[in-house]
Amino acid sequence: MKNDIAAVLALAVLLVAGAATAGDDSGNELSYGAYVDSPKRIKCLYGYVAEKTGDHAAALAIFEDCIRRWDDVYSMIWLARMIDTGVALPRDPARATALLARGAAVGAASPYGALAQYHYGIALCRGDGVARDVAAGRAWLASAMALGESDAQEALEHGDCRGDG
Repeated sequence: MKNDIAAVLALAVLLVAGAATAGDDSGNELSYGAYVDSPKRIKCLYGYVAEKTGDHAAALAIFEDCIRRWDDVYSMIWLARMIDTGVALPRDPARATALLARGAAVGAASPYGALAQYHYGIALCRGDGVARDVAAGRAWLASAMALGESDAQEALEHGDCRGDG
């Protein structure tokens, strides 16, 4: 457990060190800028750093490449968020929800499959980018819950996805 904590802390330090400026062109091999064109799958995690530091163009390039190369569900979720909020490209709830649906279909085959199922279920229950379908949303949330997504139960019992909604 100590080694796991140390590894996570080391990665966090590397990510923060690499995220010192938006539009990172530092040439530092540990910065997110070094991963925009990288063939290494770890780049998908660096997309988050690029997005959070305001370099939306780099995040977009990273997430799109990760989806194209590896059908990366983590990248699908983040790109859907960017599209749904209109960050770096026009707001398009239908396209965002379609990405979540694609990630949800992966399910247990991806460590982020349950999270995609959760977000897709919420989108269905609310009618975000699709026709509102509470029954289908609840089914996706139940699947996410079965895969260990703890927030799915809360969504099933409260808010837009509760049984009486």
